[in-house]
Order: sequence, then C-alpha cells, then structure tokens
Amino acid sequence: MPLNQRLISNAASHPGLKRSNNEDCLLSSPETGLWLVADGMGGHEAGEVASAIVLDTLAKLAQDQAHFSLTQAIQTAHKDILDSAAAGIGAAGMGSTVVALLSRKKNYQVAWVGDSRAYLWTSTPAGGELSRLTTDHSYVQMLLASGTISAEEVENHPDKHIITQCLGIEELENVSVDLVHRQWQKNQWILLCSDGLTDELNDEAIAAVLAANSNSQEAVNQLLEAALEHGGRDNISLQIIESPVQQNAQSFSSLLPSMPTLGRLITGNKWLLATALLVLALLVFFIA
Repeated sequence: MPLNQRLISNAASHPGLKRSNNEDCLLSSPETGLWLVADGMGGHEAGEVASAIVLDTLAKLAQDQAHFSLTQAIQTAHKDILDSAAAGIGAAGMGSTVVALLSRKKNYQVAWVGDSRAYLWTSTPAGGELSRLTTDHSYVQMLLASGTISAEEVENHPDKHIITQCLGIEELENVSVDLVHRQWQKNQWILLCSDGLTDELNDEAIAAVLAANSNSQEAVNQLLEAALEHGGRDNISLQIIESPVQQNAQSFSSLLPSMPTLGRLITGNKWLLATALLVLALLVFFIA
C-alpha cells in the first residue's frame, strides 16, 4: 500500500434552511491523505474567512512538509486566524472549529478542536456499530464529565452550543488539540461532520442511515437530507472516508471471476503441461 493511499471519500455541504451563507469548509485531499471539516463562526463573512484559513493552512502544510504534523498544523491555523483578524482580514473575534483525518498506510489520526465530530462506522452482518472518535470541547460536555447532568440531558440543554475552545479564540495563545491514533480495519468508514448534522440527528439516527446504505455517496446524501428534514437550522457539512483495507479487499475480489484457477489450466491444457515438463527435464539433464 502506498504512503498516501488514495482513499475513496464522498462529501456534501449545505447552508441549511435558516441561513443564507455557508460558514463551513471541507477539504478532501487523497493525494496528501488529509480530510477535514471546519465550522466557522463570527457572523456573516467572518466565519467563512476563519474556516477558509483553516483549510488553506492545513492543505498547504500537508503539501509542503515532508514530516507533516496534524496537531502542529492546527496550532498554525489558530495563529493564522489571529494574525488575519489583527490585519483586518475577516473580523476580530472570528473563529472556527476543526476535525481532521490524516491517513498513512493502514494507520490514521483524527485531531479536533471544538464540537465538529468524527465517528467510526464498522459494518457487521447484524448492521453495524457507530462510535465517536471525538469528544466535544463544549460546556455541556464538561457538565456531563463532572456528573452534573446526564447523557439524556445533553441533547436539549439550553447551553448546548457553547464551546470551550476554537481556533482563533483571542484568550488562548495555544489551543488544546485532542488526537487519537487508530488502525484501519475492514468494512470501516470515518464520518467527519459539523454540528449542523449532529444538532439535527442523534447518534442512533446517524447509525440507522449508515446501516441502510452500503454506498458511501448514498449515505452522505441521505444524512444531509435527513438533517434538512429535521430542521436544517445550521450549516451542514459532512464527509465519509472509506477504509483502505476494505478497498484493497474489494479490488482483489473483483479480479477473481476473471482469473482461471490452476485446476482449469491443468485440465484444459494437458499437452502444454506435458511439454513444459519435458523441456524442463531436458534442461536439467544437459545442465547436469
């Protein structure tokens, strides 16, 4: 498998039904093994500027650096947003969340700041299993971790949208970038998404859509449609990246019907086999 396996991925982004502009950004770069979703904030245009800076910074560093560090690249994007705002580009106080996937051979990393999420979907004969790879940097997540509220209370908490950090936040010289390392397995997808998706669909609803679709493009389309049907109150961005292990297995299995078996070769070409054995015996005799 090459260093940067060109993984299959599908993506979609929509401004939603309540907003005229889309402050989300998506990056799908199979040539560098990098995918991300960035959700900008800061009002009309400013949020778009912030998320675009995240995309441009990470894309350039992934392209230019031989030893690309996902966490360091996100720190650089944080500083780039602050520098841009100070220079009058965008607006003061603009910011962005980010969730990014970096894939190398059979291994991958997921890094994030804010409440954009990454999910791991593993298909099984019984349907599949959905698990979160990320933990929101949010006020309600802090309340949940401390035991102040229950998991059931998180979904409808009035402070659900308050995040504890983002790229571009002026109070922080450096952001805390969380990172997980995993190894790809067969029949796995990674879903990256902004909170425009997860505000409308809970984990059970997302899992139901993924279980009903073996094609990742159809899964992306149906997740977007479901989020819009449930209100579409925010920008919605998502992408699904398929496991390279799964792709290799599919590619190999697709060749099998066209490959004759050894038994067929021997049965259908006995005289060729006999001739080859005779030539081999003569060669051995003369060489000896």
